[in-house]
This record gives sequence, C-alpha cells and structure tokens, in this order.
Amino acid sequence: MQSSTDVLSWTNQDPRESQLFNSWGVLYRFSTVVNANGQSTTTLWRTVRTNKEDRVAKLEWASNGGLGRAVIGKNAVPMADLVRPDPHYPGARVFYAPDGLSYTWRPKPGSPDVMLVDSAGNMVAIFRPTRPTRYQIGDVYGELHFLRNAGAATITHPPIMDTVTVTAMLYRFCPGFRSLMVMRRYFAFIFSSCTSVNLPAIQPIAHPKEPDAAVTVVP
Repeated sequence: MQSSTDVLSWTNQDPRESQLFNSWGVLYRFSTVVNANGQSTTTLWRTVRTNKEDRVAKLEWASNGGLGRAVIGKNAVPMADLVRPDPHYPGARVFYAPDGLSYTWRPKPGSPDVMLVDSAGNMVAIFRPTRPTRYQIGDVYGELHFLRNAGAATITHPPIMDTVTVTAMLYRFCPGFRSLMVMRRYFAFIFSSCTSVNLPAIQPIAHPKEPDAAVTVVP
C-alpha cells in the first residue's frame, strides 16, 4: 500500500531564494539578503497561518558563497554537517535530524529523483526535478514529496520537516555551487595564463609613402 504523500512544488533555479507551496498556499519560503560586507544570509520561513510566518532556520554563508553555519531552531551546526558525503553511496549526503537519527539523501537508481531514507532504510521523502512550469507564484523546477506514513511516520512533524527542507535546499544548491567554483577557477587560470605570457610588442603599421606629385614645366 502506497504511503500518503504531501507534495510541495518548489520554485526558482536558485533554492536560496525560493518558495515551496501546494494547493493550500506557500508553506516554506527561503529569503536571502546580502549585508554591507558581502556576506549572504538565507532565512527559512514557515507559514503557520494566514499572514503569519515563523523563522525556523537561518543559514549564514561563507565569505566565498560556500557552506557556512546553519541555525535550525535553537541548534547551530556547520552546514557541512548537514551534507556529509556517504562513502557507501556515490553522491549521497548524510545528516542527523532532531530525533537523533541519521537520514541520507541519495540518487534513486534509474530515476532523476533524489530520495531521503531513514536509518532503517525506509524512503521517507523525495526531491523530484521537473521541467520548468509557470505558476502564479513563480516558475517551478522541482517537487519535494513527504511520505507521511513511511518509517516512523514523523517526517512531517515540524522540527524534522524543517530540517529535511533545509537539507534538501543544500542538496540542490551544492552541485550548482561546485560548478560555479570550477568555472571561476578555470577562468582565473585562463586569465593568469594570458597575463603571464610575454606577447610581442605591437609594431606600428608602415604605410607606403605616397609618391610626390608630378611637376609639369610649362615652356
């Protein structure tokens, strides 16, 4: 019997500035600001009722835009602890939820989906990339599925659901950031290579001298 599923549509290619919504409305909202020193901070807001949001997480990015510190509820952890590589599954990321148990995001074999499995191996959530689809709220690039009755049936409890949403955002963000850093290093290498090469001086173009005008002698 298939578990009941709560599906949230996820806007924006950059998950740091995005919304997750369903037919009821927006449930989660990521908002990012940059201070005067250039440091970015992303806040996750959860809608608790109409026109009322609670801040459930704050992510303070490193100065280079990479992983920094996350504050979820009252707990502060390095962001890297929320996306630790799993040596058993290529591309998998492990984190610990407020229930003290480990959860793993990992690619689903034969599918573009990324599934979240609990410590007992039960699939409890899915991130599903989708083709860009236009909605009034914004363009949707994926779906976050919560399998409400799977495992211990706690995946939609707010503290755990908040943590899962944060880790799903980081899972979406990290590949794009790595690609950006690779591109930056590549172009920095190209630029440094070009500036270190001793190019020959540009010689002025020698224009042919025009012949003197002919002088006609009148007898």
